[in-house]
Amino acid sequence: MNKTELINAVAAKTGMTKVASRKALDATLEALAADLKAGHNTTLIGFGTFSVVKRPARTGINPRTKKAIKIPAKKVAKFKPSKNLL
Repeated sequence: MNKTELINAVAAKTGMTKVASRKALDATLEALAADLKAGHNTTLIGFGTFSVVKRPARTGINPRTKKAIKIPAKKVAKFKPSKNLL
């Protein structure tokens, strides 16, 4: 399912217009992204938890040259589904 299909599904289930559904989805995603950028976790009961984890620096291999390269540490978003989701 892509974003357009999700908007259509929300509009169909709620009776909202597609424009209102798009605004609601965009606002939800913006709030979630802002919370993750601030380093906080977001838990949606019955759906799952979005969190930020730090990946440490590590050594990798360039597939073209087969030489070792350093991959810097970074923060990544992680999703853990609820037990009730599936």
